[in-house]
Amino acid sequence: MMAISPADIIVELEHAIAGRSSERCARMLWRTIDLLIAGRGHFREREIGVVDDVLLRLTERVEPKTLVQFASTLAEFTTAPRETLRRLVYHEDPAVAAPLLRKSPALSQADLEAVATSYGESHLLAIADRLRINANLAEILAKRGSKAVCLALIKNSGAQISGAVYSLLIHKAQTDREITKALALRPGVPDMVVRKLLCAAPQWAPPAHKAQPSLTEYANAKPKIVALNRAGKLNDSTVNRFAIRGEAANLFTALSVLSGAPIEIIEHVMVDIDCESLVMACRASRLNWATTLTILSNRGGARLSFEERERAQQLFESLYLSTSQWSVRWGEMAASNKPATFDGVARSGASG
Repeated sequence: MMAISPADIIVELEHAIAGRSSERCARMLWRTIDLLIAGRGHFREREIGVVDDVLLRLTERVEPKTLVQFASTLAEFTTAPRETLRRLVYHEDPAVAAPLLRKSPALSQADLEAVATSYGESHLLAIADRLRINANLAEILAKRGSKAVCLALIKNSGAQISGAVYSLLIHKAQTDREITKALALRPGVPDMVVRKLLCAAPQWAPPAHKAQPSLTEYANAKPKIVALNRAGKLNDSTVNRFAIRGEAANLFTALSVLSGAPIEIIEHVMVDIDCESLVMACRASRLNWATTLTILSNRGGARLSFEERERAQQLFESLYLSTSQWSVRWGEMAASNKPATFDGVARSGASG
């Protein structure tokens, strides 16, 4: 390809603009990008300024779909013409701004924070997907972001979550169960933050019609379950049999012993409409999927749909054991914050 000089581009640019041809401007835009790629690392500051001026004038004349493609290409540059980059990043159309907000390493922290402060959800979602997010930017996202933005931030392992960000997310978790779960499952969350999260989180009571085993039933079940565990016989086969026979006291106690979670937590996850917590408890108990499915299918209530079963299996297979155990520890903290009762009698002795 014949080398193109900045001066040549300026001359052709003037003709393109004068003729008001968006197609011609688009061609020039891509030729300018080729020039940037060819001269990467060799341009002097004055030449970069010329190219920046060219791109600024061209971006005013091209179709939106061309701008989207151009932004996606520019997002790969470690250094880029500053003013052109800023024009695209501050673009009202999120389809144009998003590729750069999501990936561009050339964006300044000041520009990212300015966009996060002033623009809407689509822009915020793109920023929340960046490979690295510092604490100041994370705080803006947590403060202004919708549920979707907060979840994206929580699930981004490259985001720095400071104490101020945790406080904002805990506040939002008060009315949103999904944020509560996502934050509780984020690796590295300090225990003190989890305790605050649990104190602030809404209480999801089990259905009133679902009777739990009595304290007497638990007292009769515990010695047998502990003995089976010590003998190495508290395994999938045994737990499967408890579930099929509907031996609730034996099943709940077995899950409590195997996972380390209090009885109160096992009672809660067994009747929770959302089966995610029960899947986590089974995974933490080192049970296999077949046993977990048996427990899910025999816990009463509505029959599992095909979609619910598929989702539960995907969760089970994706969970690391450490994550499940962490979730159970979350439950232990919940129990220590608010002991459950049965017919007005404290259950503190049921799991001890």
